[in-house]
Amino acid sequence: MQLTAKLIQVMPVQTGMGKNGEWRKQSIILETDGMYPKKVCVTLWGDKINESVLQIGNLLDVSFDIESREYNGNWYTDLRAWKVDPAGSGAPVPPPAYGSSNTQAPPAAPVDFSSSDDGDDLPF
Repeated sequence: MQLTAKLIQVMPVQTGMGKNGEWRKQSIILETDGMYPKKVCVTLWGDKINESVLQIGNLLDVSFDIESREYNGNWYTDLRAWKVDPAGSGAPVPPPAYGSSNTQAPPAAPVDFSSSDDGDDLPF
């Protein structure tokens, strides 16, 4: 999935040791645009942490995977980023589908009912 949003907070880097060696992760908080902005927490792991891109106020294109897991009867959902770029630097993003909360369908072309053709020509 992909999200374009403004970076509003950078959490501290967390480190630890695992069975595969040392690991690093950092969470960032993004705010979406629109009538009702939403805050989204995305986690970056390892070499995906790039301090030069993670500046408060930057508009970012974030590509991520969503994963949910169960632990002791509770479900936890992670958004794990696999690519973070300044907005506009990556491949062109297709426009959102019509009907989403912050888009409108283009106006339909006007229909001309003024012709006086009384034939039985059906358009289908």
